[in-house]
Amino acid sequence: MERIVQLNKELFKRISFDEKAVFALFRWLDERSGFTAPAGELSIAFLSDKDLAQVHGDFLDDPSPTDVITFPGDPNEGLAGEILVSVERAEQEAERHDNTFSEELSLYLAHGWLHLAGLDDLDPISREAMRAAEKHVMSGLKSDGRLPVFSLSPSN
Repeated sequence: MERIVQLNKELFKRISFDEKAVFALFRWLDERSGFTAPAGELSIAFLSDKDLAQVHGDFLDDPSPTDVITFPGDPNEGLAGEILVSVERAEQEAERHDNTFSEELSLYLAHGWLHLAGLDDLDPISREAMRAAEKHVMSGLKSDGRLPVFSLSPSN
């Protein structure tokens, strides 16, 4: 499967990571997860809670903060989709979920990718299937050493 991943960390300048490690995460998802997302360019944007809430309100009529939003692409145009994640939400929720910051943010990336692969979480049954898929892919990513290390510089 051909995958081009475009990373935009300019929208949240406090984050740092090895881009090759993030590419490896998506390569693992494409090749080893057991799920299939559309081929093509995948855009990833790292945002603040405020910025992602704005997108949430503008496009989904819900201005509340959220962790990840996924927009499907157009495979006919070579676009797999776009995954927008709240870095601040991952920072806040990591400890609550007994995860490291890197694990929580990787979970958000995997969650977005699973949406592109056709899973949703809009009702209890589909939400249960999504949680099982998340657990499956996160376990595989961890055991194969494919979780990127994300870090944050101090806020101003």
